[in-house]
Amino acid sequence: MAEPGGLKQLKARLEDQWSRCVPELRGSGRALPGDAMVRREVADSWLRSLGTVDPAQTSAPVAGAGAVHPQWSESPLRAPVHDLADQLRCLADDMGYVTAVTDQSGTILWTCGGRAMLRQAERVNFAPGGRWDEPAMGTNALSLALCTGRPSTVFSAEHLVAALHGWVCYCAPIRDPHGRLLGVLDLSSTWDRANPMAMATVRALVSSIEAGVRANAASQQPRPAPAEVRLSVLGRAELTVDGTPLRLPPRQLEILTLLALEPDGFTPERLRDALYGDRPVAAATFRAEVSHLRRALPGTVATRTYALTAPLSCDALEVLQSVACGAVARAVRHYRGPLLPRSQAPGIAQWREHIEVAVREAVLASPDPEHALRYGGRIPHDLTVHEHALRTLPSHDPRRALAAGRLAAAQHD
Repeated sequence: MAEPGGLKQLKARLEDQWSRCVPELRGSGRALPGDAMVRREVADSWLRSLGTVDPAQTSAPVAGAGAVHPQWSESPLRAPVHDLADQLRCLADDMGYVTAVTDQSGTILWTCGGRAMLRQAERVNFAPGGRWDEPAMGTNALSLALCTGRPSTVFSAEHLVAALHGWVCYCAPIRDPHGRLLGVLDLSSTWDRANPMAMATVRALVSSIEAGVRANAASQQPRPAPAEVRLSVLGRAELTVDGTPLRLPPRQLEILTLLALEPDGFTPERLRDALYGDRPVAAATFRAEVSHLRRALPGTVATRTYALTAPLSCDALEVLQSVACGAVARAVRHYRGPLLPRSQAPGIAQWREHIEVAVREAVLASPDPEHALRYGGRIPHDLTVHEHALRTLPSHDPRRALAAGRLAAAQHD
């Protein structure tokens, strides 16, 4: 179809076949003989279409522009097509084509092209609202693609409607990620601009549109709720993910604790110092610990600056937050003992002392004896806390015996 002379001869032969075969099909209602020049899928489409389509009609019926606009605005094809709009317009201008996108029924939802081609297209209602399915407009590339589910080309008098014999159309179906038909993409022009590369262009454009549909569908999928990670490090060491315990080596628990207590994160050098201090530990050993933690809790630890990137609740952090807002009862309730009591990491030791001092000072500043009594049960050797409990308890309160007993025990240690 590349040479103008060859195109002209092909057009003439097809028009001759059309003028002889279409009246025969209308009269007999039987398939064409095997020696007919017309392609079998075209001849079959002619036969199906003649029951509802007059070959002499001059334009496609209208579905109604008022219904098309809201349909296009809600179509999953709209965003991907608009992303390619500049490319489609340049293509239409450079090649002298009209580009159209239909819905799954064959109703055109969107077109673009040069002014001259758009005017020609509008004469046959190749425009938004025009119906181009087989029962409405007979054999054309759009209707064939809808019927067969495959890319289709229809040239000149292969169209059933005579008003379209001056056209060539290239079309391919567009499908969603599940394979369901969403519509078709069509490139159409005058017969003398037929180009074998047009179909390859349509296929490539459809691939791009389908990729956009997949991306948009994926972005609209509800994301799974993030895992609920709970880190308990006061008086004990326990990590749970969605309520299920997850065992981590002590060093990785130390890393996770430090990251939980310092949301702004650490440089690699600072985190290494917080873990090992002056101990001569190879950089590879340190990086391996962080890597193991990342594998245990995917998507939790950032890379360059080590910091948490996913929600995590931690009893040590809750205690500090409670103290900061004056909720002493809540701070004492969450405080179950020293921070990772077996850890010797310098960073953990500093935070351990910081938390102990913060809670102790809050308890000693509180006039509520319940705070000193509860905290004293966690810190049995602290004379000052037991004395504070006795001072704040009323003389008739039976709990004075408990506070006095703790004080005596601490004095004898």
